[in-house]
Amino acid sequence: MSAILYISYDGMTDPLGQSQVLPYLVGLSQKGYQIVLISFEKEERFESNKSTIEAICTKANIVWKPLNYTKKPPILSTLWDVYQLKRLIKKLQKQYHFSLSHCRSHISSMGGAYLKRKSNVPFIFDMRGFYADERVDGNIWKLSNPLFRKVYHFFKQKEKAFLHDAAYTISLTEAGKRIIHSWSGFEQTPIQVIPCCADLNHFNRLNVDETRVKQWQKELQIYDDDFVISYLGSLGTWYMGDEMFQFFKRLLTHNPKAKFLLITPDSKSLIESYAEKNSVPKEAIIVKSAKRNEVPELLLLSKLALFFIKPVFSKQASSPVKMGEILAMGIPTIANAGVGDVDAIISDTQCGIIVNGFSDVDFDKAISQIDELLKQEKSVFIKASQKYYSLADGVEKYAKVYEQILL
Repeated sequence: MSAILYISYDGMTDPLGQSQVLPYLVGLSQKGYQIVLISFEKEERFESNKSTIEAICTKANIVWKPLNYTKKPPILSTLWDVYQLKRLIKKLQKQYHFSLSHCRSHISSMGGAYLKRKSNVPFIFDMRGFYADERVDGNIWKLSNPLFRKVYHFFKQKEKAFLHDAAYTISLTEAGKRIIHSWSGFEQTPIQVIPCCADLNHFNRLNVDETRVKQWQKELQIYDDDFVISYLGSLGTWYMGDEMFQFFKRLLTHNPKAKFLLITPDSKSLIESYAEKNSVPKEAIIVKSAKRNEVPELLLLSKLALFFIKPVFSKQASSPVKMGEILAMGIPTIANAGVGDVDAIISDTQCGIIVNGFSDVDFDKAISQIDELLKQEKSVFIKASQKYYSLADGVEKYAKVYEQILL
């Protein structure tokens, strides 16, 4: 049995770790790989969710080695985390004699590159996106600051080193793969595209108790003739909250019965500030925080879902997992152009509507297509999710990459 070291800078006790790391590792463990998992855990989440993750890992025969994530001071805290990581890798290598390391994103790949230098263990650069460009596009690193400019160039150099030295690179999108292959010297870099996959057993309308949906409808005061459009997730760095509320405001002029359901951990006051800023009446807004098992039920209250993501360079390598989850519930999407493979997937499967700009004219054009979109069978949207976002397919693709490296 080949021992695989999997390194994630995201915590398993974070929602992302539970939805976008562990399901893949459970699948790979079932295929016979011995998985040793290093992750960086935030103290408060670790205390509350530790036992849940331990139970999942124990059941799947995954060895979990959590490290403490440090946040402050910026940059120095990350250097300390990388030092912790290398020290633990050195210790684990003596015990497990790894055949391969699988590194989720750039900081994790520093550990994989270290293990390759020290013990000649090949590594996978599972890049998740253009990390340094994301920090700049998200206004986290301002290039006017000499320190951040230096850090940006450091990570861009590391990115090219990882692409050069990795046995394989994973890209979330075909668009990201094309960008890398357009760079001089990287035309033949081995890249496998695996998007952020959805758990199609969890997001399955056949598994939802309809009485629960009715209960939510009553609790949230949604009426049968309301036209509900939903948004799933936080309104963080990348999501265009103002533009989404402007779209909804325009939708209200066409359909006064429209309601905007935001399934989000964000505070109601934050959401209402977006509504007020964009002259959307509060009575048309529904804000609901949900546990993971409640999300499929709440999604079924809506006829379609909306998400706008900043169409910046780094987002060409982005794969919004919510798209697969929403489609799996038989719900079409309205999204904006210029984000990962979203345009191509919608064009290929007719599972939604693409907004090419953020003017009233662009919004009216999209709104005029809604009735035709909703005439389609729900199976069209579910099949789109199965084609592009199947977790089982994602696990199979990872396993094939492992096999090619370990031959």
